[in-house]
Amino acid sequence: MLYSLSVSNYILIGSLETRFPEGLIIISGETGAGKSILLGALSLVLGAKADASMVGPHGDNCVVEAEFALDDEIRSILEQADLPAEGDRLILRRTVAKSGRSRSFANDEPVSVSVLQDLASRLVDIHSQHQTLRLSDERFRMEALDLWAGAETERKNCNRAWTALLESRRELASLQERLDRAREEQEYNHARWERLDRAHLQEGEIEALETEQKQLSHAEEIKENLCNAEGILSPENGESLSQSLRESARQLEKISAFVPGMGALAERLTSARLEVEDIAAEVAAVNERTEASPERLQEVEDRLSLLYELMQRHGVGTVEELIEQRDRLESLVSDATQLVSEVERAKKAVEEKSRLYSESGERLHRLREKGAPGFAAAILKELHALDLDHALFQVRLEDSAPGADGHDAVRFLFSSTGHSPSDVAKAASGGELSRIMLGLKAVMARFKRMPTLVFDEIDTGVSGGTADKMGSLVCAMGADMQVFAITHLPQVAAKGNAHYLVSKSGDVTSVRSLDEAGRVQELARMLSGSTITSAAIANAQALLHPSL
Repeated sequence: MLYSLSVSNYILIGSLETRFPEGLIIISGETGAGKSILLGALSLVLGAKADASMVGPHGDNCVVEAEFALDDEIRSILEQADLPAEGDRLILRRTVAKSGRSRSFANDEPVSVSVLQDLASRLVDIHSQHQTLRLSDERFRMEALDLWAGAETERKNCNRAWTALLESRRELASLQERLDRAREEQEYNHARWERLDRAHLQEGEIEALETEQKQLSHAEEIKENLCNAEGILSPENGESLSQSLRESARQLEKISAFVPGMGALAERLTSARLEVEDIAAEVAAVNERTEASPERLQEVEDRLSLLYELMQRHGVGTVEELIEQRDRLESLVSDATQLVSEVERAKKAVEEKSRLYSESGERLHRLREKGAPGFAAAILKELHALDLDHALFQVRLEDSAPGADGHDAVRFLFSSTGHSPSDVAKAASGGELSRIMLGLKAVMARFKRMPTLVFDEIDTGVSGGTADKMGSLVCAMGADMQVFAITHLPQVAAKGNAHYLVSKSGDVTSVRSLDEAGRVQELARMLSGSTITSAAIANAQALLHPSL
């Protein structure tokens, strides 16, 4: 319920503060008085697009504030958005600066426009003469039928099942693409990996091979020098260097008692002799195992050529990097095998999600199929009550491409003559569309707690007895909920529990609540125009008090 609306510097409204009661509230005024401006202000605070043209001439910004009843559904939205939800009132406020920038507040806390719009959809339902175009909207027709048929929960289930199915399909497509790409590359990658694997690569191998290659390519020179060194250290004939050092040390020891320091020199010679003997033994060992081997040299050079070729082919500089490349290729080859099982798993998931979606879609279809005749009959009853005595109204289900809302298309068929009903958007006139939409809203209001309803001149194209019946229907809706009716028809205006007049003086639009006398005058104006006659006043009083 909308308790109050406060407007400051919004277009032609300088300042306005109005409180509203329950029931049916009538808003009327002469053409151009600003009824649409008032509705625009309400739409603004409910999250409509803001721009600089909304700011009036009396300040740097405009402010619109609305006070609503706070129920559990609204409280839940506020709590989810981390907004204060205490008490039983919700105050929404929207400000717009001359720059066009707007700010929104819920209970004095900043709020995003998306949250504001989410709240608005549960607070106010604005039904304008242009909303009859929604009868051409497939989703609107479907939602209306589902509401009647009690299929809203199943539609949500179907929506979730469809989303899950699409996600599974996307995963399968991605895996299949990877598998196709892996299969295309598998033979190439396997050949590259196999050659690296056959090479039996070892870390540090190339350094050792390069050293060995140098030795083998200079084997004769190395052998000659080793032999010469061994001959000097350990000659076959004559005294060796070790023997000479041993004898020199013995001679120095003999005189060590007479010449200070000779004993130390003898010890140094002994150390030198031991080092020479060790060197001689190592030179002899190296000389013994050093042989010129053209075969081994060829093996080493072939191995080095292979390694150099592999490094060049794979764009690396070390054997260690070749090993990394080998392991990566092995992983790619293995991935293709693994992807096959992943694709099979994803296919089974798609099949399962498709089954769940089909089952939900079929349940949804049965609910709609069962509810369609009763829904059509309920709307037709309202149309007959609105002077469309010979009208036919049918709800037809047709197959459509599977989607989030199932596999049904919902069509509304209408005929004002009772013959050959066809698509409502093509078969109904403007006045008939208004009555169909009003009847639809009335039916929906009986089966769902609806927010405050605002009817913006939906009575366009009707008059006389039909207008009176439209007023009675709107009035009946006002018995269970708050309904605003912006109207130009006195028959509708007379049904209201309260009546507000929108007027314009110069460039300023104002709104005031009418008392009994004011209502009579306004109804008389609506009946006769700018010149109010005594007959018009009498008719106005009769409309207000038909039982008198």
